[in-house]
Amino acid sequence: MKRVAIVGAGITGLSAMHYLLKEGSGMTVDLYEASDRAGGKVNTHIRDGYTIELGPESYLARKEVMTELAYEVGLGDTLVRNQTGQAYIYAKNKLSPVPKGTMLGVPMELSPLLTTDLVSWTGKLRAGLDFLKPALPLYKDISVGEFFRARFGDDLLEHMIEPLLAGVYGTDIDKLSLMSTYPNFKETEEEYGSLMKGLMAEKKDKAAAPKKKTGAFLQFKDGLQSFIDRLVSENEKRGGQIHFNFDVTAIEKTEDGYDLTADGGTHHYDEVIVTTPHFQYKRWFKDKEFEYFKHMEATSVATVVMAFDAEQVKNTIEGTGFVISRNMDTSITACTWTNKKWEHSTPEGKALLRAYVGRPGDFIVHEKSDEDIVRLAREDLDKIMDLDGEPEFTIVTRMMNAMPNYFVGHKYIIDDIQKYTAENYPGLHLIGASHYAVGLPDCVQTAKDTAEKILHK
Repeated sequence: MKRVAIVGAGITGLSAMHYLLKEGSGMTVDLYEASDRAGGKVNTHIRDGYTIELGPESYLARKEVMTELAYEVGLGDTLVRNQTGQAYIYAKNKLSPVPKGTMLGVPMELSPLLTTDLVSWTGKLRAGLDFLKPALPLYKDISVGEFFRARFGDDLLEHMIEPLLAGVYGTDIDKLSLMSTYPNFKETEEEYGSLMKGLMAEKKDKAAAPKKKTGAFLQFKDGLQSFIDRLVSENEKRGGQIHFNFDVTAIEKTEDGYDLTADGGTHHYDEVIVTTPHFQYKRWFKDKEFEYFKHMEATSVATVVMAFDAEQVKNTIEGTGFVISRNMDTSITACTWTNKKWEHSTPEGKALLRAYVGRPGDFIVHEKSDEDIVRLAREDLDKIMDLDGEPEFTIVTRMMNAMPNYFVGHKYIIDDIQKYTAENYPGLHLIGASHYAVGLPDCVQTAKDTAEKILHK
């Protein structure tokens, strides 16, 4: 009977355990978690009729692996889709709609680009040069910022693309690896010569059958934590052992597997899956080939939840929230009008706002008290919208070093590390958000792929 250890009880570790324990696998699977709870960054707070996400808010519906897993564990009927509504960008000291006919701020049609007030006429003319510029020469990788500046110029990048992309990865866009994040844009540019021309052609192909507009994100009626809790209970029912408050202090390679030491006890396993953040690796592996992880940066972020009576929030804009251009002098980077985006989240007659704090290179999350973070967020929101009086309650949640930075070249370095690990540490699997993808479904997919690799050995 094969014995497998998993380190870390976030969504990656719990999903890996689920797939390993499928009917008839005959595996013994132990999962070790240093804290007293499962879920990692996922954390749902329920009080007074509110269902509040303190970490990740939802997941992309088009990445279906997580929906499939939700049905497998019996939560498919609790999935809810976000309300559709206009999203905004705060730039040039005002809220402007994200233009229709764009993908992550990248124009897929000419009309929205020509009519938006986010970009000056000079900027629009510069962006139009994309039709004439040849594909950029590329050796291996390029920053997202450099790529889009070359195609469209500074104005469109800074006021439309950067606000929408930067928050996803929490990385300076001029350092963020294109090939680790959005290689599809480079592929489209290579195929069509012009990025806009390619996106227009692709959109035309997809527009053959009109579709009813639906929200792009999915959640659970009782919050993301309900999904985590169900994974825990289902895994335990199938015989998986989850050990909370067990700090893994050593992972030692042996002739026939690995010895894992946790809180003084050592146990032998045939395979080990490590799902923790990358900065933990230095505790267990000293190989120079893993040096990259010692220096790989991560951004610390915080969410600031504010609950109000509905009449206190003078928000007549029919939208779901806004992101902020980095040219604006604000501490917050975005805000979701949660009660407008997720009907299930907020009691009748109440309003729920969720602001985001933490840019690469700033130290607000590290240095400021909760009270200061709330004050800074409120000062920014008061510049942008009309709030009357104090909130019913506030919650500040800090996620330290939570967003791994994929700098230029990241994908190829990780490829080399994965190859080295496979050759020198057979049976050791390093996976999770620090490697190839940060979204919740991406973590589930990586867990599934890893489990299937082990099952089919």
